[in-house]
Amino acid sequence: MENTQPIDDSGRRRLLQGAALAGLTALLAACGTTAVKTSQRPRPSRPSGDTSLSNISADGNGREILLYTIGLLDGGYQFGGSNPEAGLDCSGMVSYIYQNAVGIRLPHNAARIAALARPIPDTQMQVGDLVFFNTMNRPFSHMGLFIGDGKFVHAPRTNSTIRVARLDNVYFAPRYEGARTVLRA
Repeated sequence: MENTQPIDDSGRRRLLQGAALAGLTALLAACGTTAVKTSQRPRPSRPSGDTSLSNISADGNGREILLYTIGLLDGGYQFGGSNPEAGLDCSGMVSYIYQNAVGIRLPHNAARIAALARPIPDTQMQVGDLVFFNTMNRPFSHMGLFIGDGKFVHAPRTNSTIRVARLDNVYFAPRYEGARTVLRA
């Protein structure tokens, strides 16, 4: 008789993340950077929209940031969290990725990161740039990492996981405050 043991949720998540990372690595190796055009205020779409990773590509620092970001998908949220084992909040996720992917130290606060970063037009956004939202009736109260194709990754709230969302999502589009970069002068 064969000895099979069921895979627990964390093992399944690691297996899926590893497979996704391997597929994304192969895809990135074959692709170049593509320009993504979005408007200053993305027009809302239906709540979920296409959040697949099939049209995502990046070069240089953007590729390193993207690989770290994809590896954190489905990781847990923790308010004030600054490492994947304990969970991450939105600014903790961005700070963790930037420190580990490209060696850039950022504060653990969305508004402070926004103050350090340079505003850029949406037409100039590249993978790894930062997107900011007003979700708590105060500027720069939420943020995420732009991954291309009108999509970003963020750590949304308690009892949720790090996930992909669209800038034109019906919730995020009206709360969008713009893109900023720390990668380019």
